[in-house]
Amino acid sequence: MNRPSFPAAVIAATLALAGPFVGCDDGETPPPVEAPPVEAPPVEPPDPATVEFEAPPPPIPRLTNAQYRNSIATLFGDDIVVPPAPTIDLRSGGLLTVGAGDATLSPRGVENLENAAYAVAGQVLDPDHRDRALPCPADEAGCLGQFVETWGRRIWRRPLTEAEITRLVTVGEGAADVLGDAAGFEYALAAMLQSPHFIFRRERPTDAAGGPYDGYAMAARLSFLLWNTTPDDALLDAAERGELTADDTLRGHVEAMLDDPRARDGLLEFFSEWLGLDALDELRKDPTVYTAMSPEVAPAARNETLTGLEELVFVEDGDFRGFIDGRRTYVDRKLASIYGVRAPAREGFAPLEMPTYSGRRGFLGQVSFLAANSHPTSTSATLRGKFVREKLLCHVVPPPPSDVDTSIPEPSGTTRTLRERVAEHLDNPSCAGCHRLMDGVGLAFENFDGLGTWRDTDNEAPIDASGELDGTPFADADELAGLIAAHPDFPTCVTRYVTRYGTGQVEESGQREMIEALSARFVAGEYRFTDLVVDFVMSPAFRVAGPVAAADEAEEQ
Repeated sequence: MNRPSFPAAVIAATLALAGPFVGCDDGETPPPVEAPPVEAPPVEPPDPATVEFEAPPPPIPRLTNAQYRNSIATLFGDDIVVPPAPTIDLRSGGLLTVGAGDATLSPRGVENLENAAYAVAGQVLDPDHRDRALPCPADEAGCLGQFVETWGRRIWRRPLTEAEITRLVTVGEGAADVLGDAAGFEYALAAMLQSPHFIFRRERPTDAAGGPYDGYAMAARLSFLLWNTTPDDALLDAAERGELTADDTLRGHVEAMLDDPRARDGLLEFFSEWLGLDALDELRKDPTVYTAMSPEVAPAARNETLTGLEELVFVEDGDFRGFIDGRRTYVDRKLASIYGVRAPAREGFAPLEMPTYSGRRGFLGQVSFLAANSHPTSTSATLRGKFVREKLLCHVVPPPPSDVDTSIPEPSGTTRTLRERVAEHLDNPSCAGCHRLMDGVGLAFENFDGLGTWRDTDNEAPIDASGELDGTPFADADELAGLIAAHPDFPTCVTRYVTRYGTGQVEESGQREMIEALSARFVAGEYRFTDLVVDFVMSPAFRVAGPVAAADEAEEQ
């Protein structure tokens, strides 16, 4: 993967131990062998608990649609049908989970959540599910109160106060008086499911002035980070025992949660958000231009990327740089036809070592990147380069001025390839700065058309895929992948997105030293992704909040 296998000092030391060279004449003094340079001992990465860190105020993110669906399944079972997308997800800081902190509810959104709450409650308490939902006989005195207390703790992710239990019981009793006893449980449950205490994650520190999150907040933060769903009873019980706020017991719970099969689905959601795989849901290509396009392409592309990540992270516990510069992937017959390789299996997905002649390495050679960052009828050096800069290296690409024409000239007799047309476009000084940053990288992928199929020419002119990344030249996309994997900004960028995903916030200056410390540990730990997650969870970045906003505190009172 273009990475040195052994340090030069090790090779020099091996040669020194081997004695004189065979080619020396008998009796001739061999040339002196220089002693290998003394390497400085490796620098121990800083302990995240000791670096300067300014905790931000806690956000109040809304559940994303995926978290809402997953939470209903966790609470009531996979057989409960959830209405599709009761709210609209927003993206901010490159992630839906960050956008959830900026999201509000429109009147239509409130109505959708109310309808969803009654639809779910009606199924939970229908004759097929009622027995598993009720903690006691429905006609037993006080059963409604037990029901509210039991389910309230699960749904609101914390114990309810006596006042909250009383209010919900009153709602249920009022419904029972009018509609019958069964309606009492249904209305109480629907009230819990449409409450802000369920729809929003109101995680708070033990002190409103700032400090460590309490145990129940930690249970929710852990569960949504690692499993992308609401905490189960076991995690809430651990919160009640204080096991999620002490270092020794917290680490044990985190490691156990990562070993749980739910962690695969949970962290794959992070990868999906980070890489923008949700864009594949809207993938559109002109079938007259890309004849290999079909409805099977987008789901196959997503499956290839996520299956490869699952193997790298959870099965191999491998070096995460392999996601960018590795050649092992999973394809089916459809993707194999696009990639121009032999399918490894007649049916379904199977592992494949991508041949070097394919010109493909890692994620940047996959349809999920190449097709999603192209136009319906053409490639886009700008979109592809922007993705590399922003998503893999976390470089800032400012938006274009509002009065600048961002379109690229159409092909002509003198400008046939995209590179030639981009060069003409860069004559505009208002465009040149940003587009050189993006297009110089994006042009490396011009050998792949807008769907991801290899091509040697563009409008019958040969393609030049060479360029440079921050001063280092490359010949093509294959070499570029190696440069990105070795780029010093890559591990920091991965760490930054993990931190954003886990906190629901874009980092500010007071958190950047913490991100650098976590990134250094990521590198020192040979790029093991799960180790990065554990280090992040154990750090103040995940466990400590700044002061609660006065308005939020007053509202809670």
